[in-house]
Amino acid sequence: MHSDLHFHPIDGESLAQSVVSQVTQAVAEDLGTGDISASLINPDTQATARVITRQAGIFCGALWVNETLRQIDSSAQIRWEVKDGDQVTPDQVLFVLSGRARSLLSAERTLLNFVQLLSGTATRTAHYVALLQGTDAQLLDTRKTIPGLRIAQKYAVKCGGGSNHRIGLFDAFLLKENHIVAAGSITGAIEAAKNTFPDKPVEIEVENLEELAEAMAAGADIALIDNFSIADTQTAVAISRGKIVLEASGGITQDSIAEIARTGVDYISCGDLTKGVEPLDLSMRFLLDQ
Repeated sequence: MHSDLHFHPIDGESLAQSVVSQVTQAVAEDLGTGDISASLINPDTQATARVITRQAGIFCGALWVNETLRQIDSSAQIRWEVKDGDQVTPDQVLFVLSGRARSLLSAERTLLNFVQLLSGTATRTAHYVALLQGTDAQLLDTRKTIPGLRIAQKYAVKCGGGSNHRIGLFDAFLLKENHIVAAGSITGAIEAAKNTFPDKPVEIEVENLEELAEAMAAGADIALIDNFSIADTQTAVAISRGKIVLEASGGITQDSIAEIARTGVDYISCGDLTKGVEPLDLSMRFLLDQ
């Protein structure tokens, strides 16, 4: 039932605005009133810098690199050797910068921070996606992202082969235990959601098969089956097929995800994609022009 699930995609305009905002904040916190170390260098000195990866992985972050250079020194040049979503290998050159030595040094940490984090997110996602090979399950991210970098990390998940869940609290319902308590029941929560925002998908968390049956009867679009056993997940798949989309969640790890996927669930969401990230190990190698 994948085609029945329509979370709001990250559009190009939102992504572009997010990149500018994130880089603006990152540059401001790093440069502050000015780079006093770079100020020691003759302003006319020109340099070239190669950025390489020391690890294999999936590259992500070109938009953030371009914007960092634009904000710090728009005269700096960049030659790309890779694009977002490419597999990279140790010692591979990712991109080459040229321009004022001062500017390249001032930009170094900000652009590397973005590329390391986003490439790490994409790489981790690709690893989880590979574990789903041979199944129809689709991997979803969550809202467990670094504050201020939600769209950046969700973009990286896409580059790694995963799919995006809702962007935030505004574009789709996910009614969890406390929402259900406040509404009085699963049925009450679903009815209220459908009456208030009939155009938004309604997903509700269920903790057992009885709650799943109630969610189906009340007309939920998606059931988040939380911490179900493998046996209960298999039963849930059998009784829900063609009636409701199933998303497995709760403590999903690389050790458990393949077995869960083989039950036949539609989606598996995993917070580890964005909160358990190991940044890709990068290096910027600097050379003064003769």
